[in-house]
Amino acid sequence: MSSRQANTPIGLPTVCLHRATAGHGGPPARQRGRIEPTFNPVFRMHIGPWIGKEPPREEARMLREGPLCGRGMRPEVSRLTASLSEPTGCSTPDSLSPQQSINMELLMNFLTLFFKVLTLPLQLIEAVGLYQWYKGFFALLMSKISVSYNAKMDDKKRDLFSNLPDFKKPSEPLTVLEIGCGTGTNFKYYPPGCKVICTDPNRHFKKYLEKGMSENTHLSFERFLVAAGEDMGSIEDEAVDAVVATLVLCSVRDMTRTIQEAHRMLRPGGALFFMEHVVAERSSWTYFFQHVLQPMWYYFGDGCELTRSTWNDLEAAGFSELKLKRIEAPLNFLIKPHIVGYAVK
Repeated sequence: MSSRQANTPIGLPTVCLHRATAGHGGPPARQRGRIEPTFNPVFRMHIGPWIGKEPPREEARMLREGPLCGRGMRPEVSRLTASLSEPTGCSTPDSLSPQQSINMELLMNFLTLFFKVLTLPLQLIEAVGLYQWYKGFFALLMSKISVSYNAKMDDKKRDLFSNLPDFKKPSEPLTVLEIGCGTGTNFKYYPPGCKVICTDPNRHFKKYLEKGMSENTHLSFERFLVAAGEDMGSIEDEAVDAVVATLVLCSVRDMTRTIQEAHRMLRPGGALFFMEHVVAERSSWTYFFQHVLQPMWYYFGDGCELTRSTWNDLEAAGFSELKLKRIEAPLNFLIKPHIVGYAVK
């Protein structure tokens, strides 16, 4: 058993996913145990109905009873210290008959198509470039909404960002790059003395961002870049200690590419911090309305998508360690399902 495994507190609902973690430079697991992680394939076993990927019966038995490196298991999953609980407050596929599931799927697809037709004028406006006017209004809208979001998610953000100092290099300030910084609502959670690089594809956020900078004098702001998350070429490889993305991966055009860019910019042992709303359990009414209203929501949210399975892209990105948990945020039911955590390079 590795020293990282041995330091994991017994009884903590934790699953650790490792890929050749020795020497990557990250802090010990006992220092970063405040986030309750969940990973595939254990994640698929316990929350299978949520993402529609239940493992075969024999693999599920081995996950529950061991051995943990048996048939069908990736050898990287090295230790299960406690099982994860089934999500609450959601229906499961067993609550619907096969015919009811088919009928629900057909109705969902029909209503989704109906709303797509309704958005044809918006699609035309976007195609001819007139949608840009909305971006200024969206920045103003988010300056109001983000205050409410911070108030409701304050404890979750404090727990998440309390791990940031663990990734600071000795005798050097912590360098944080935030993708889609918006109005700078995360700044107050960053530790004193850290250097911050701000990026956002929407230039209209700059005036709100400057206000956020002036209110957070405990930080050093290096620069603001108008850049999409998929193309951060102006940032050198392995240049930052942490990358932050909150409510961003839902709206980038290419999530896989954005996560790859974050991985590229991180130094070995650095971490990508995330807090994102995701698609709900497949058989739930939230899932149903997320898909039905997605065509309209896309334009209201400036490209935001309600139906993304973001955890899959994070798991496939090649990080050495992934700590992730699913929460039910105290928000509108469409964006209530959230994932929170960090991934270590």
